[in-house]
Amino acid sequence: MFVDEIDIFVKGGDGGAGCVSFRREKYVPRGGPNGGDGGAGGSVWFEADPALNTLLDYHYKRHYHAGRGTHGKGADRHGATGDDLVLRVPVGTIVGDRESGEILGDLATPGARVLAAPGERGGRGNARFATSTNRAPRQADLGRVAEGRWLHLELKLLADVGVVGFPNAGKSTLVSRLSAAKPKIADYPFTTLAPTLGIVRVDAERSFVIADLPGLIQGAAEGKGLGHQFLRHTERTRLLVHVLDLDPQTGRDPLEDFEIINDELRRYSAELAGRPQIVVANKADIPEARERCRRIEEFCARRRLPLFVISAATGSGLSELLHGIAARLEGSGWLRAAS
Repeated sequence: MFVDEIDIFVKGGDGGAGCVSFRREKYVPRGGPNGGDGGAGGSVWFEADPALNTLLDYHYKRHYHAGRGTHGKGADRHGATGDDLVLRVPVGTIVGDRESGEILGDLATPGARVLAAPGERGGRGNARFATSTNRAPRQADLGRVAEGRWLHLELKLLADVGVVGFPNAGKSTLVSRLSAAKPKIADYPFTTLAPTLGIVRVDAERSFVIADLPGLIQGAAEGKGLGHQFLRHTERTRLLVHVLDLDPQTGRDPLEDFEIINDELRRYSAELAGRPQIVVANKADIPEARERCRRIEEFCARRRLPLFVISAATGSGLSELLHGIAARLEGSGWLRAAS
């Protein structure tokens, strides 16, 4: 199950209490106070882990507490500091306060950390209260109680290329042919229920990350279907590959589909509307698709949009598309060095 948004409760560790103690040893008159301080509580941290790709673990456990500090002891022994709690999340996770909406951190790079709930300090032992006029203090502080808070975790996938289009346009097949990703593909109509990431190798030295972004339909920006749930994942992509369906049996007009999807992107974010796009006309292996393909070619020529005619099922045109995407990314300085 893919989980990309969830609320959890975190709480730093409470401080340990200070100790009231006096030195009591033979041949040591007036030993004086020797109560140690309580230990500080541990803190809750979030850390970006590239090995994770979902927030699913936090679906089953919602409350997290760092270790509390231990109490001080006699003989000036201070309490131990509580253990920090490090919660690992996928790269691209945004951590925010649920009540105020304040963004605590955007973990966009592997190993990035953000402090979510600091631990509280421990109490002072009675040795801290000794003065020239109060040589036998019988007071100590209790450790401070840490505050808890509800946090909202939101995952936005980190991909160079996002594949958008209506359901059943062939997006998942395209991603599976270009990369090693294995999204669900079948010979009956359905929509993918979760984004899929794949690494595409252009050659031995260059690669890019591609994401199948499902669920876009008319009204997605208002929450219809699954589109609003996954539109957030388009925000980090540098290039959009817009897949149009050439199959006339769908009963839809691919050019209308193109305008609908772009309108949803504009309504969701003005920045997305200006994101570079490559148009891909898929299912060119269907003989009845020639008229639709001609109309799309004329449309893209008028709009000066790059167009690639392919068949994801047979592999026709995929090599040209791959190098077209790579050229666009490289021209903008976005192409990665292959690992």
